[in-house]
Amino acid sequence: TMIQDWRDRWGQGDFPFLWVQLANFAKAGSPEDWVIVQEGQTQTLELKRTGQAVINDIGDPVDIHPRNKQDVGARLALAARHIAYAEQLVYSGPRFRTVSSDGGAKLRVWFDSVGGGLQARGGGQLKGFEVAGGDGIWQSADARVDGPTVVVSSSTVANPKQVRYAWASNPDCNLVNAEGLPAGVFRGSLR
Repeated sequence: TMIQDWRDRWGQGDFPFLWVQLANFAKAGSPEDWVIVQEGQTQTLELKRTGQAVINDIGDPVDIHPRNKQDVGARLALAARHIAYAEQLVYSGPRFRTVSSDGGAKLRVWFDSVGGGLQARGGGQLKGFEVAGGDGIWQSADARVDGPTVVVSSSTVANPKQVRYAWASNPDCNLVNAEGLPAGVFRGSLR
């Protein structure tokens, strides 16, 4: 609403609007509220000419203002180069598109902005994924990259219906694209 209001009041059309998503922060009053705000920030990307720098990997869990301003600025600059100056470059980490069933016991998560490919930051196993069945009880999930998707499953959820990622105020998550830009918080359900 604020972005649309400013664009209307200033009469400049759909001018570029960029922001930094809330960082990881262990001292958040309510972890659930924290990620709901982060999710809302991501949903705002539906507006034309908007961009977001995800910093869930460089925040400080005990300081709301991350000290690593260089990487924050570099990520915003990538978004500005693409959104404001129409440069064709990878400017965002993986963005959740949809989830589909992959054989009953597994879900396949599809992304936009995969750049040169999906991977775990620093190598190793993907972290931060959870699945839930029809009962809505979330369980930690095993996750692996499969091309431009991630396949998730849990031995404790026989028929997963929902997936979420980085769903905590200070998540242990590591999905990035080959350019090193992180995926932000998301959740999705089978349709």
